[in-house]
Order: sequence, then C-alpha cells, then structure tokens
Amino acid sequence: MESQAQALAADPHLQQFIEVESQKQKFQQLVHGLTELCWDKCMDKPGPRLDSRTETCFVNCVERFIDTSQFILNRLEQTQKSRMSPESLSD
Repeated sequence: MESQAQALAADPHLQQFIEVESQKQKFQQLVHGLTELCWDKCMDKPGPRLDSRTETCFVNCVERFIDTSQFILNRLEQTQKSRMSPESLSD
C-alpha cells in the first residue's frame, strides 16, 4: 500500500490521470443527479405523450443543465490553468 502511494507521488502523469478520472466521475454523478432532478420536477405521470407544460419544463431543465455544465467545465479549466501558471510553480 505504501509503495503505491510512493509511486503515485513520484509519477505526475499518473496523478494527473487519477485527478482527471475523479473529475469525470464527479461530472457523471452530477449528470445523474440533474437527470433525476429534472425527471422528478417535470414528470407528473408517464403517458404516451408529453403535454406542452411538461415538455417546456424538460427543455428548461436541460438548458439549465447545459448552462451549469458549461460553468463547471470553465471553472475546471480555470483551475487547471492556475495550477499550471508560472506563479503557482514558484510558490
């Protein structure tokens, strides 16, 4: 167990890979949670067709999801850039 921790600390590529995979997992959890939220919020009772209110609710919910996803991706990109900036390397 200790040698795995040492290998992880010694290999920055492995550490970055694990961080990226962790971020992917968090994003997938977010997608699942938002899908559940939109379903619970918008779907009163399943039927053969969606009424206009339900369809509008789903469209709005998905659009908010896209907005939120874009915000999160931008924030992760900013975080990654700040970690790679020369100022952060000199600390």
